[in-house]
Amino acid sequence: MCGRFQILKNKKSRKLLDKLDVDEAEILFSRDKAPGSRISIIQREKDINIVTQAIWWLLIDPETGKPNYKYASFNSRSDKLDSPRAIAYEPFRESRCIIPATAFIEGKGDKKTYHKIELENESIAFGGLHRETIHKVTGEIIHSASIITLPPLPEWENIHPKSMPLMLPMQDANLINQWLAPSFHQVEAFRDLLVPALRVNQILTPIEKPSLWNEKGESFTLKAHQ
Repeated sequence: MCGRFQILKNKKSRKLLDKLDVDEAEILFSRDKAPGSRISIIQREKDINIVTQAIWWLLIDPETGKPNYKYASFNSRSDKLDSPRAIAYEPFRESRCIIPATAFIEGKGDKKTYHKIELENESIAFGGLHRETIHKVTGEIIHSASIITLPPLPEWENIHPKSMPLMLPMQDANLINQWLAPSFHQVEAFRDLLVPALRVNQILTPIEKPSLWNEKGESFTLKAHQ
């Protein structure tokens, strides 16, 4: 994943937040979220979905309370989720979350080809991981999060040939409940989610500079797999 997304206040995001039964007033809406910034995540606490403000960088330095920039942990690769030594191993089993978004940016890797990606008629529910770090000086609990990334889609060869973010199927209420439940540790139930697929039509728009989100071409649609 290129490392930028946005969460706008509109009908699509309202529909997603209503499904998750959370108040949009608690969401940090923004037209541009970059790694290391503060984002809103949805997690489950005592059978209730809550909104938590977190740093978009899973590994936090407990001495400073800031992202540990030695390791790029704003994404968590799916092929590392079962490695006991990986930072994502425990969160994948005990503290999964949802990161709401309305669009995100992917780059081809040539420093000139970028696309804004949206889902047709709905917002995005990124499959995320949540972690808590205790600041050694202040004792503050610092919340942090990452987005799980999957192997690339063949259809993304000219979009982002290395990976794609995990986008949860919100129409599967049982799976979403399992994903958010801290007590649900049977992660084999999520194996199909970790296989890259076009589950919903994607609308892609060429853009110039990722931080500006300025469009430079006609949008086109990638059709969902049947």
